[in-house]
Amino acid sequence: MRLPSWLKKPLYGGAGLTQQVLHEKRVHTVCEEAFCPNRQECFHKRRATFLLLGSVCTRCCSFCAIAHSKQPPQPDPEEPERVADSVLSLGLKSVVLTMVTRDDLLDGGAQHLVKTLQAVRRKVPGIVCELLTSDFDGNFAAVELLLHEKPEVFGHNIETVHRLSPSIRSRATYERSLEMLASMKRVYPEQVTKTGFMVGLGETSHEVYQTLRDVAQAGIDIVTIGQYLQPSPKNHRVVEWVHPSVFEEYEALARELNIREVVSGPFVRSSYTYTN
Repeated sequence: MRLPSWLKKPLYGGAGLTQQVLHEKRVHTVCEEAFCPNRQECFHKRRATFLLLGSVCTRCCSFCAIAHSKQPPQPDPEEPERVADSVLSLGLKSVVLTMVTRDDLLDGGAQHLVKTLQAVRRKVPGIVCELLTSDFDGNFAAVELLLHEKPEVFGHNIETVHRLSPSIRSRATYERSLEMLASMKRVYPEQVTKTGFMVGLGETSHEVYQTLRDVAQAGIDIVTIGQYLQPSPKNHRVVEWVHPSVFEEYEALARELNIREVVSGPFVRSSYTYTN
């Protein structure tokens, strides 16, 4: 499918310095591993979303370009310090730390994220840290390890509407994702929570409205809505290019539902906005 005019981005130069730092430190970013369309812009601005626990996921979601295996390499114990050094070298004042899903680990990799968050804060005091995590296979004890660190934002994506969730997500469920975020609010009411989902996968506007109602009912503070872009011929196909005016309608509805912060647009990604 040919891209519509509103999905054509300007070229950005000056990304080399950021890429050099990332490659020298041997850290992974979701920007590169997931072929994010905003990566050149972010690298130009010396921004990056760090991908923790390696670059191989134990799940195979049909929308995602990240490599997958049932037995990925064991986590690198030096990764937390390398990420922290990268954050310091890039001069970041805020950072998004995300992860591959690691169902092969007893805690889903939660302790590794804790170590990374602590290392970043130790190297860069006062930095704003946003976490974007897996569902930890429903293990709320693993989630609590991270909540005890009091990240400025805790994010977990529902990815799509209820009907399409089984066809594009592997092992994760719509209900479990919402319950995980709702549980955070019940136990840690001061924690800022965030979720995001894609459109253009074949959902209806009614299903998007219901998803936003579910998000509001779960007490989630921030929601992002962006256009799905097919990363390779093997991934789920794009069903529709959603017009920018429709994104505006979704944003207006979310605000009517009293969701605290809404970012909705064709190039919006959950880690591309807010703290960055």
